[in-house]
This record gives sequence, C-alpha cells and structure tokens, in this order.
Amino acid sequence: MTTQTTSRKSGKFTLRYRPYTLELKHTFTIASGSRSTTPIVLTELEFEGVTGYGEASMPPYLGESHESVLAFLDHVDLSGFADPFLTADILEYIDTIAQKNTAAKAALDIALHDLLGKIMHQPWHRIWGYNPADTPNTSFTIGIDTPDVVRQKVREAEPYKLLKVKLGLDTDKMMIDTIREVTDKPLCVDVNQGWKRRGEALEMAHWLADRGVLFLEQPMSKDQPDDNAWLTERSPIPTIGDEAVQRLDDVRKAFGVYHGINIKLMKCTGMREANQMAVLARALGMKVMLGCMTETSCAISAAAQLSPIADWADLDGALLTTNDIYRGMEVVNGKVALPARPGIGIISNQ
Repeated sequence: MTTQTTSRKSGKFTLRYRPYTLELKHTFTIASGSRSTTPIVLTELEFEGVTGYGEASMPPYLGESHESVLAFLDHVDLSGFADPFLTADILEYIDTIAQKNTAAKAALDIALHDLLGKIMHQPWHRIWGYNPADTPNTSFTIGIDTPDVVRQKVREAEPYKLLKVKLGLDTDKMMIDTIREVTDKPLCVDVNQGWKRRGEALEMAHWLADRGVLFLEQPMSKDQPDDNAWLTERSPIPTIGDEAVQRLDDVRKAFGVYHGINIKLMKCTGMREANQMAVLARALGMKVMLGCMTETSCAISAAAQLSPIADWADLDGALLTTNDIYRGMEVVNGKVALPARPGIGIISNQ
C-alpha cells in the first residue's frame, strides 16, 4: 500500500491524508490479544491557508484498517460547505457517509476542531470554558507480561502517580502482586471483558480493593449488561464501561450498569460527541474517564482538551510509542498539562 499523501480539493477545503504505522516500545498484550504496532491515518484539513491536523487510530477491535479509513476519506466531499464554523452540519454529514468507521470520522472531527481553534486563536479547552488547572493525573498503562517485564515497565513509569494495569487472563493476581513488589502507587485495572462469571468478578473486585485499586474497567463482556449491573451494585470500587460505551446513545444504556464511562475519540467519532457524552454522563451523576488508543500526540492532545471535566484520564497512548511525529499535551508531575497553543495545541516534529 502506498504511504504517499493524498490531496484533494473539496470546495473551499483541501483535505490531505496518508497512512502511518505507530511502533510500540513493548509488545502490548490485553485479554484479547497482543500487538507491536498500530495502523494510523494522519489527516490535514485546510481552509483559506489555515490547516488543522487530525488522526485515525485503528486498534484491532474497532474493525478499521488503513484501507477502510482511506476508502472512507476518498468519499468525503465538503464542497457543500462554505463555512468551517458550520460544525454540526459538517460532522452530521460526515457521520452519514457510512455506518461505523468511527476512527475515520474522528480524524476529520479532530482536524476540523484544530482548524477552528486556530482561526479563533484559542485552544479548545478555553473555547469550551474548561479550566486547565483542573486536569487530572494521567495513568500509565502496564500491559500483561512476565514478572520481569512488568517490573521493568513499572520502573519506566516512575514519573506517573497512577498506574493502569491490564488484566483478564489467569495471570491477574500475579500482575498485581508483582507491581506491589515494586510500588505502592494507586492502581486502576482494565479487564477488557476478560472475566466471564459475576461471582468471580465480585471476588476479584474485593481482592483488588484491598490492594489499592481505585476502579475497575469493563470487567465482563459488554454483552452481559445484567451481570455487569449486578457487579456494579455490589462492588467495593467503581466500575467503568469501555467497550460497552461507544457513542452518545450508549451513555444512557450504561446508566445503572456501570458507575461511569470511558470516553475515547476513536470510538465516538471525535471531540464534538466526546464532549456531549461527558456532559450527559455528568448530568446522570456518572463518573467520567477519558481514554485513548495507541495514538500520536495529535489525537492525545485533542482528547486532553476535555480532561478538566474528567475524574480520571488515561492519555498515555503516545508515550507507549517510539515514533510519535507531534508534540502537544505533556505530563508534568504525573498531571495532564494542556498546551496554550490554539486548536488542539500540537507542533509537528517533521
């Protein structure tokens, strides 16, 4: 497949996009499998000399690929829009081009928001009215691995005040015990739907709570809402829906099933819907977690604009890679530090 940039004039807009592959520092293992790379498509949206940057990241479970995202972008025609500030109309049109394809849609949403922020000379957290001083700490993810590698990963995460541990296999207790040999930092865990029975899930929730775990992400399959609700009612620590909560319509469905939701731009088509999901979750009294895939600092910085209204952030996706091509959001003393630059606040390293 070509890695060249496609550039198309689309009315007053120019849309550019190209495939890219992110290389991971360590093989990344979760309950459903392992990988050492993530396919990415980088986008640019230009209007009257101002360019916004976006990104699609496609981990396996989303069902998207370089080919599917490029094919989606080939069908985008913005010639019917003369004003980039028609955000709702533009993004509603993009959402109707094809079903699903949420990462492809997020690439355009992020680029459009970056473009508009630059036109307004303001970062998006300020446009939304969110206080950059209210950002949470971000967790650093420890994937499933051998004890020696787990210890190494924990040492690499020394600057971070919160660790996120991947569970869901028969090594769960080993993972936690090994980490506790090295650090007493607070933990959160992500089971990625790995547990099968609610009784065992509740037993593990109590075991984890006794070992300083703050919350439990997607403990059982998204197709077991009754079991997840049963666990949520009895769990000593909050439960968070991830795979079960993709888009805005899923937030109400998650109410009563989980204590909170994990919002990711690649699941929900981008910044506009992510903000809507956070506002709705807050209105329902639910916890808000802001997550990511393995992404460059482009998508990470876009998601970070929402972080001041999140209870927890898991925005380490770019930190797990070796070939990030942007600079943007930083982690300072374990805390999300938002750039003051306009748009999503990124600078290209190329």
